Amino acid sequence: MSSPSIDIELDSLKDAVSMALEYAKTLGTSGAEVAISKQQGLSVSTRMKEVETVEFNKDGALGITVFRDGCKGSSSTSDLSKAAIEQAVKAADDIARFTSADPFNGLAEKSLMATQFPDLDLYHPEDISPEELTRLAVLAEEAALDTDKRVQTSDGASANAHSSVKVYGNSHGFLNGFCSSRYSLSCVAIGEHEGGMQRDYDYTVARKFSDMAAPEIIGRKAAEKTAGRLGGRKIATTQLPVLFSPEIATGLMGHLVGAISGGSLYRKSSFLLDAIDTQVFPDWFSIHEDPLLVGALASSAYDSEGVATQARDIIDNGRLATYLLTSYSARKLGLTNTGHAGGIYNWTLSTTGQTFDQLVKEMGTGLIVTEVMGQGVNTVTGDYSRGAAGFYVENGVILYPVEEITIAGNLKDMYQNIVAVAKDRDLRSSIRTGGILMDKMKIAGN
Repeated sequence: MSSPSIDIELDSLKDAVSMALEYAKTLGTSGAEVAISKQQGLSVSTRMKEVETVEFNKDGALGITVFRDGCKGSSSTSDLSKAAIEQAVKAADDIARFTSADPFNGLAEKSLMATQFPDLDLYHPEDISPEELTRLAVLAEEAALDTDKRVQTSDGASANAHSSVKVYGNSHGFLNGFCSSRYSLSCVAIGEHEGGMQRDYDYTVARKFSDMAAPEIIGRKAAEKTAGRLGGRKIATTQLPVLFSPEIATGLMGHLVGAISGGSLYRKSSFLLDAIDTQVFPDWFSIHEDPLLVGALASSAYDSEGVATQARDIIDNGRLATYLLTSYSARKLGLTNTGHAGGIYNWTLSTTGQTFDQLVKEMGTGLIVTEVMGQGVNTVTGDYSRGAAGFYVENGVILYPVEEITIAGNLKDMYQNIVAVAKDRDLRSSIRTGGILMDKMKIAGN
């Protein structure tokens, strides 16, 4: 990229945060926190091996929240001049003077602030040109179009190189910032056979440019997945074991994130109310969180309130070990802040030792789910009903693709009915898991 590395802005952004906090102090506020994030990046998209778009972005803003005796006000500015920053602070303070007091408002406790900032190896800047990203995207499309004669159309490829710098400070004296980088490549293929059409995709993402999967691999996988879906059919309404592919298993665990997050709990909109130390999963199942995992996609030494993150078990031998709480939700619930303002950090699921392919064989007769559709998840009751597509398996062998079906159950039962987790994990998100095999689910088809 032609622009300079974003890390040279780190010191000036810290100065801007300090300036805002100092000015907030002069206004007599009871507390303040300031966050700045700046991003820059290059994105190239192609379609049928022709460049469609080339985009360069560089943006960011300063956001400030001030507290005044339980009242809260927030404002933001993209102008980091002294006058603009002071104007934003004053605006936040004016808002705080006219909002209703909430006894649970305020900064996270000072004793919880992070004091150690290890190098998590998140920043690997590369001078990447639009031509290089175009080359990757085209290579992915070429591989997709050369993989299977039934795949003769590409719905596009996208290559991206982005970096960001984030600085956070508050009136406890906390002030820190860090840089990160993220590179990605994706490809979407379209297949046609006997009048039916299907599409599917594959992607790679990494902190380091050289850690991405080769474009030829991404294109080939996109085409293979697309070709595999051609000729899909419904199956009769039944109950069968269901094996969620790793990408879909990640989403299944995402429902757990929502259910144990503080906001859902104090609003009483979770099917896991009062579930701490109760058996939610089988006793062999665990989820471990490691915020300090070097080079991972969801690592951080502190959350968005400056609270130190820490390795912990989320699920310990099947039992729910913790909720995910911010300072506000912790006070509201009368519990301890867990440092989860801003999300989760590198959840890793335990496995039962088999590969995904081995689980297909062990399942015998059942359904592999590779796609879910719709929003049919009730977080209050745990009821789960979603459109799905995948593959029908008999005697451990994939027989044909399946489409236009619905899978249904209740998340409480589904979590308890997990019988295996594959060891070949998908590491492309904050939830690191292999395929998940359910004992049985209701399947609505013909």
